[in-house]
Amino acid sequence: MQVNAIEINTGENPAWSLIFLHGLGADGHDFAPLPREMNLPAAVRFVLPHAPAVPVTINGGVSMPAWYDVLTLDWNGPEDTAGVRHSGRELERLIRRETERGIPSHRVFVGGFSQGGSVALFAGPRHPDPLAGIIALSTWMPQPSTLAEENSDANRSLPVFMAHGTYDATVPMMFGARSRDRLRAQGHDVQWSTYPMEHAVCAQEIADLKDWLAARLQMTD
Repeated sequence: MQVNAIEINTGENPAWSLIFLHGLGADGHDFAPLPREMNLPAAVRFVLPHAPAVPVTINGGVSMPAWYDVLTLDWNGPEDTAGVRHSGRELERLIRRETERGIPSHRVFVGGFSQGGSVALFAGPRHPDPLAGIIALSTWMPQPSTLAEENSDANRSLPVFMAHGTYDATVPMMFGARSRDRLRAQGHDVQWSTYPMEHAVCAQEIADLKDWLAARLQMTD
């Protein structure tokens, strides 16, 4: 499989992987500083994919890096169902690629910011093999009505770190809160944190994420 992504190992022979998807209009370089900033206690392979350029409806149909088309910013509006599922399959391929390289699925985290996080929230609970967890920053869950039927048994208690800015006008905090409630209703262990920020990432959020990840990296199989 040809992967258009940045890879950063935080140590030799990483035993864990974290696949992290950027937001709309960005690329994998957006979160390249993340491994250094978190300074995790175990060697982790960070995989930071680049989304392809596709026409985006809310951008007037102009092409930009996107995991799928965004038709509206309305919670109850129509979605690019085919595009979401296509990106979900691409994320599943990246997970399988990590297992083929020797890291079992239960040591693979998936996550993302904004639109990238939405792909992680879609694909993670549906993945057929157990994962280590999901990281969902300033994001929402696409196609929430299908989660109950499609949530895989292997990931029904999957831990999730969710964070959102209280002043986020791009992806309102209500979108994240409703997604959190859907996940909890299915039995997921969701850590939910909010920060006084807009559609962004802040230092305290990264510190809290580091603590959440560090606790899981120290778990034994």
